[in-house]
Amino acid sequence: MHTVDRVVIRAPVDRVFAAASDVERWPAILSHYRWVRFLERRNGGGTVEMAAWRPFGVFRYPTWWVSEMTADRPAREIRYRHVRGITQRMDVVWRLVEAPGGVEVTVVHEWAGPAWPLIGPWAARLVIGPVFVHGIASRTLAGLKRVLEGA
Repeated sequence: MHTVDRVVIRAPVDRVFAAASDVERWPAILSHYRWVRFLERRNGGGTVEMAAWRPFGVFRYPTWWVSEMTADRPAREIRYRHVRGITQRMDVVWRLVEAPGGVEVTVVHEWAGPAWPLIGPWAARLVIGPVFVHGIASRTLAGLKRVLEGA
C-alpha cells in the first residue's frame, strides 16, 4: 500500500514544521483527532499514541495506533514507524519543501498490510489505505492548512 497526500500551505516553513511536529496539540486544532499523547519522549520525537475519528457521513469510526516518531528539523522531515495497532509496521514520512506560494507538505504512507493470511495486502490496498489512511491524512493536512493560513 502506498498513499500520497499533498497540500501547499501559505506560511513560513518553520511555522509549518512546528505545527506539523507538535502532535500533542492536534486534538485542540484538528477536530478528527480524539487524542495524541507521548508515551516516551526522545529528541523532539519519541513513542506517540494517536487516536482519530474517520468520518463516514453522520457516523464516525474510531482509529488508534502507536508510532515511533522522529522530527528532523534541518531535513524538514517528520517520520513515523507504526509499532502497535492494525497498521503496525507502516512507515510514514512528512516532507516540507519551500515552493512557490508557500510550503509543499507531502505525506507518504507505505505498508505491506496487516499480517492476515491471503487478504492482508488486499485489505491494505483496497480499504485501509484509500479509505482510512488517506481519509485521515487528507483531513489532517487540510486542517493544518486552515489553521496556519487563518492565524
